[in-house]
Amino acid sequence: MSRSTLAARRAPVLVATLVAFSCVAAGCGVPVDSSPTALSKSGVPFDLLAPSSPTSTTTSLPPTTVGVQIFLVSPAGQLVAADRPVPYPASLSSAMAALIDGPTNGESAAGLQSAVPAQTDLLSATISGGIATVDLGGTFGQLVGQAQIDAVAQIVFTATALPGVNDVVFELNGQPVAVPTASGADVPTANRSQFRSMAPS
Repeated sequence: MSRSTLAARRAPVLVATLVAFSCVAAGCGVPVDSSPTALSKSGVPFDLLAPSSPTSTTTSLPPTTVGVQIFLVSPAGQLVAADRPVPYPASLSSAMAALIDGPTNGESAAGLQSAVPAQTDLLSATISGGIATVDLGGTFGQLVGQAQIDAVAQIVFTATALPGVNDVVFELNGQPVAVPTASGADVPTANRSQFRSMAPS
């Protein structure tokens, strides 16, 4: 059989196959409506009908207060630490102000007291190179004897409780002054080692 004869016999079969395929393809197509059609609720996926909640972002706010330690004097003459809230971030000024405020009613009832007069004026309080400089006025300059030693010890321990503070320089109305240590010796710069006998147990 020649190739031309075989091709002639296959032609009708190929045409019939193409016609059948076209009919099937037309029947499987997605119908298109000429106008919009409303869907019932049952025909809509559940997630599309559910109300959505607005998302919120939580922002962490910085604290408004922070705790510092002040030091009071016990009936035995020892220093006792007491916590105080001060505005964030803590500063030497806020710690000194808390110390000048003195003991709470509960602390006073427990026998704790402060040798730092409530009428002390805090003129300035700064930190530089690990040294706190505290400038005081008011009745602080009237202290003498053991009361003065106790007050100086309280200020030294309160100031050096802050990070980075090792020594304390005292000023009275803007003028540097020497202060007594636990041994009674006057020093221009004070630190905790000079009040070991009064340190908290």
